[in-house]
Amino acid sequence: MDSTPPPSAAPIERFGTVLVANRGEIARRVIRTLRRLGIRSVAVYSDADAGEPHVREADVAVRIGPPPARESYLDIDAVLTAARATGADAIHPGYGFLSENAAFARACREAGVVFIGPGERAIEIMGDKIRARDHVAASGVPIVPGFGAEGMSDAEVADRAAEVGYPLIVKPSAGGGGKGMEVVRDAADLPAALATARRVAAAAFGDDTLLIERFVAEPRHIEVQVFADAAGAVVHLGERECTLQRRHQKVIEEAPSPIVEPALRARLGEAACAAAASVDYVGAGTVEFLVSGENPEEFFFLEMNTRLQVEHPVTESVTGLDLVEQQVRVAQGHPLGLTQDDVRLTGWSIEARVYAESPERGFLPATGTVLDWRPAPAARTDSAIETGSVVGVDYDPLVAKVIATAPDRATAVARLDAALADTVLLGVETNIAYLRTVLADERVIRGDLDTGLLDRLPPTRPAAPAPAVLAAARDVLRPAAGELWEARDGWRAGGVRRPVAALFDTPAGVAEVSADEAAAADAVTVRDAHGTVWVHAGGATVPVAPLSRRDATLRRRAAADPAHVAPALTAPLPGTVVALHVADGDRVRAGDKVLTIEAMKMEHALSAPRDGVARLRVPIGASVARGERVADVETPADDPSDPQAQEASHAH
Repeated sequence: MDSTPPPSAAPIERFGTVLVANRGEIARRVIRTLRRLGIRSVAVYSDADAGEPHVREADVAVRIGPPPARESYLDIDAVLTAARATGADAIHPGYGFLSENAAFARACREAGVVFIGPGERAIEIMGDKIRARDHVAASGVPIVPGFGAEGMSDAEVADRAAEVGYPLIVKPSAGGGGKGMEVVRDAADLPAALATARRVAAAAFGDDTLLIERFVAEPRHIEVQVFADAAGAVVHLGERECTLQRRHQKVIEEAPSPIVEPALRARLGEAACAAAASVDYVGAGTVEFLVSGENPEEFFFLEMNTRLQVEHPVTESVTGLDLVEQQVRVAQGHPLGLTQDDVRLTGWSIEARVYAESPERGFLPATGTVLDWRPAPAARTDSAIETGSVVGVDYDPLVAKVIATAPDRATAVARLDAALADTVLLGVETNIAYLRTVLADERVIRGDLDTGLLDRLPPTRPAAPAPAVLAAARDVLRPAAGELWEARDGWRAGGVRRPVAALFDTPAGVAEVSADEAAAADAVTVRDAHGTVWVHAGGATVPVAPLSRRDATLRRRAAADPAHVAPALTAPLPGTVVALHVADGDRVRAGDKVLTIEAMKMEHALSAPRDGVARLRVPIGASVARGERVADVETPADDPSDPQAQEASHAH
């Protein structure tokens, strides 16, 4: 269940009402602390989130706009209007959205509402990578050799790059999250990397200014949590290891780091506090460092995040502090109430980010309705969802964070794996199986990490479901009492209904389960609106769809011989059908466009896999799920009168 660390100080009474300008798990997490402190909470929501948990859990909820973030959660006027209407004394921005927006912090101040975060100057300086690195360097914080390329031609960049030395990393100055980053191994690759990085930076951040730095081989990503009050006191709360990243996005984080000894922790903390003090920082912040894997004593400033981090729970677990409570205290003008000597790290904590995505399909985002949600009872879970929640395409696909804590690292890792195995989330694909694979990697178990480790792992392949899992799905599909007269499963009045053999389409291919296979004893099952049965058993979740004998034979042929192409066209992503390029019954040739689906703000055209007759299963405007069958291309071989088709379609 969702949980919050125990109180670390007496309740605070100055703020009467705090508006939480965010959504999902961070909004819920902030609201829990506000409730414990006796502070009235206000949630804001877009139309897409009207039924979500954070809206119900707040004392008051205010609609601020339609689903697009720029028209709701990023709309400064809408947020401040909600704050005024509800009498909010302060606004907690969470992370993402407006949390590092200096204009928002300024607007709050001008509106007489306290922004629970640092001042505008700190946000502005640390929000620009070039300005930030130059600023902290003046305070003695070590930085990676490099330079800002603002206003420079490609030729001038190439000359400076040669002075710094290859390999280099090119990244947008104004952005984060790994967007636009390009690693350049030699001078010949530099022009293309500059063009790509500028294009992505302009599109993502509206600013194509670039920063070029020396690329540190086999680096570790270590960040330090800092806290500062308005009187100038600054302390650090130890480090977090955030090295396990996929394409520059953090996946698993832990505190402390397995390579940081007390002496290095003191040096990292001193540098982090100096960076914070250089901008008169107030509140919670994180200073990120690149630590050399070859020489851990060598570290460089990366950037400072002027907000609470996604991974803050691991620091809470090893320090015993509620960081949101500390943010509220400092924002009210209270002193920190602790010195550096008061900070003690006890035990080990590790967090995994659960995303709605499909690792087997290149980590494409997944959507759908959460049909059953049961967080692991033996771990802290901060979640954005509950049973009935709708996971859409409008926001980040992070749906939960699972945090395990133990006296030592090995036990913490084992507890996190067990908690992930016990986490039930049916109806939406997730990366939970992938997270367990990462935790089982020998290098992860040893703590031998670098930021490229996950990107070097082989592609994720779906595992074939065990017969007991398929049997659980088979049992869900047994005819209900009103359907038994039409069933062909051996049932008779006054007799015993026998289970029947069943065929399923699974992520690993076609699978069959016998009539007498027993279902897994621990299976949790649910059937969705499209007929897919979701099964959680043995620590894994698998969606399986029933197949006819004929469809199963066609799929097996296609898998064994490319000449036998499967007739079905399925949606690669959840989305909307925006175009039908043929009419039902039209003849098509292999490669002809049949229909187009818009998903994740991109159009995906589906083409005929073979010559034949198009049979459309969806109209224009239909919302489709990933994997949903949207059309078929039939050939004479699919006709039941064909001898091969007759053989394939025998009834079971």
